[in-house]
Amino acid sequence: MDLFDASEPSETERPGRPLPYRLRPRTFDEIVGQPHLVAPGSGLRRAVEQGQLPSLILFGPPGCGKTALARVIATASGARFRRLNAAADGLTQLKPLLAEAIRRRGAGEPPTLLFVDEIHRFNKSQQDALLPDTERGNIVLIGASTENPFHALIPPLRSRVHLYRLDPLGEPELATLLERALADERGLAGQGVVVTEAARATLIGLANGDARRLLASLEMVAVATAADGEPTVTITDDGVRRCLQYGGRHFDRDGDEHYDTASALIKSVRGSDPDAAIYWLAKMLEGGEEPRFIARRLVILAAEDVGLADPMALVVADAGFSAVERIGMPEAQLILAETTLYLALAPKSNSATVAIGRAGREVRERPTLPVPPHLRDTHYAGAARLGHGEGYRYPHDYPGHYVAQTYLPEPRSYYEPGALGREAILAERLATLRAAPTTAHHQAGEATGNPPTPTR
Repeated sequence: MDLFDASEPSETERPGRPLPYRLRPRTFDEIVGQPHLVAPGSGLRRAVEQGQLPSLILFGPPGCGKTALARVIATASGARFRRLNAAADGLTQLKPLLAEAIRRRGAGEPPTLLFVDEIHRFNKSQQDALLPDTERGNIVLIGASTENPFHALIPPLRSRVHLYRLDPLGEPELATLLERALADERGLAGQGVVVTEAARATLIGLANGDARRLLASLEMVAVATAADGEPTVTITDDGVRRCLQYGGRHFDRDGDEHYDTASALIKSVRGSDPDAAIYWLAKMLEGGEEPRFIARRLVILAAEDVGLADPMALVVADAGFSAVERIGMPEAQLILAETTLYLALAPKSNSATVAIGRAGREVRERPTLPVPPHLRDTHYAGAARLGHGEGYRYPHDYPGHYVAQTYLPEPRSYYEPGALGREAILAERLATLRAAPTTAHHQAGEATGNPPTPTR
């Protein structure tokens, strides 16, 4: 079917259509936000206005204007358009459109502009079907997606299109849109709707960058506030809060927001910012994140980023994980909050992470070091005849339960202790141990009066 047929403008103005639908922009200048794409002189706008239609993917959060921009491009170009919704349409609907586009192109007509809404919902075979005609220029593909195209689209399709990211609308942009809704004849103009400053702020805050949510909320509150026979509808902050319970939180347990917010939580804890860490934790919990996922990440962080600067951090994180499993939500948020704050305020060290990384890299990339004979297993018959354990010094037979001896056939250094917290004490001990002569030939009998125990 046509993307935007000739009857659509009149349909937009019909009573009963939702306010976000009625106020859809008709030109580039009516688009609120996204100046990097729609401002005069921007690359995309100039290309469209000059008749150069590139295949492109518009991606961003809900309500940022992806479909609106596609509609404006369609209108401005004057080309022939077709539309699919990947949530409802598949190859059955796609193949006839592509065949028609090929026929028209073969007849010397301009390429068809195919708009695919929610294109990330197309599976691999459906995306593959778009490749030949996009590459040959039989169609100009415009896809809209709330998902990151680097995750949701196959590489061959990405290589045939330009990717454009749309951002959530800021508060000034949402305020402009709200004013337009009150003043535009397609909106609420002439209906006597008045919005207090406090109500405006609440509506904009609950919209959370989503233009569609803002307009839908405004219309809902206006209808709920209207009183029979009253010429003016005054929307107050209290009225908004009575009608709207939740805002437009940006969080998806399976999408970019899941990984981005988890990353922000970990990096805030690592950076010792308890306020930021608590905010990202609250965002994840309010968005329905699985508490055990968060608890697992905190256990890993305790070992990776706090480490030996505070060995209790791992104990606290592990105890928190166990408690979260036993308690469950909503009380588990208290446990996660305490664990998060403890880790954020703990001294930090990644020495254990660095040490195992260095050793692992050497094991992978260099010849494996053999186990020295005096360290080899002696717990089987015949080991002694092979020389296993010969010359081994049992540290507990020496003062301080330490004796210098060789544990690697070649000198290596992987662990470098930090200077914070408990690790500062460990650093002093390690310096003492490393300074001890490894060539000393003390015998256990000389040190303690006991016979040596080479096979332990």
